[in-house]
Amino acid sequence: MSAQTYLAYDYPLLSAFWTMLWLFLWIMWLVLLFRVVLDIFRDDSMGGWAKAGWLALCIVVPFLGVLVYVIARGKGMGQREIAQARDQQKAFESYVRETARGGTGGTSSVDELTKLSEMKARGDISDDEFRRAKELVLSDLGPAAGRPGTVAGAPGTVSGAPRR
Repeated sequence: MSAQTYLAYDYPLLSAFWTMLWLFLWIMWLVLLFRVVLDIFRDDSMGGWAKAGWLALCIVVPFLGVLVYVIARGKGMGQREIAQARDQQKAFESYVRETARGGTGGTSSVDELTKLSEMKARGDISDDEFRRAKELVLSDLGPAAGRPGTVAGAPGTVSGAPRR
């Protein structure tokens, strides 16, 4: 018999199953250990000595330390995880909203044009002022951006754009 045939007899299918199961459990254990250690550092309600004690317990006697930590503080661990997920979701939504508006935190060009047309309709600005302001908005030079060679607030400029 060849060496491959001997391997098949020495390592049957059930042994492969048990090996995969133990490997999966070992990886699951490592993930749980790292989550517990991260939760120890994330918990703001614990003092430094309490964090050091839990960390020492998890390092010296890992199985017992993690088991006791999950039993004693598992509910708070879940609540902190949910709070972090909510904060991340809020930050993501805020980023998406900010990016959709134009990315700079200001108003978008559409919002500025809408405000300009409302001001023109009320009679607050003339047709010539409307045309100049519209050109500024459409050229992506916001009021604070200025143009090359001009200084915002300098004489002869209106919000950094030269007067025409």
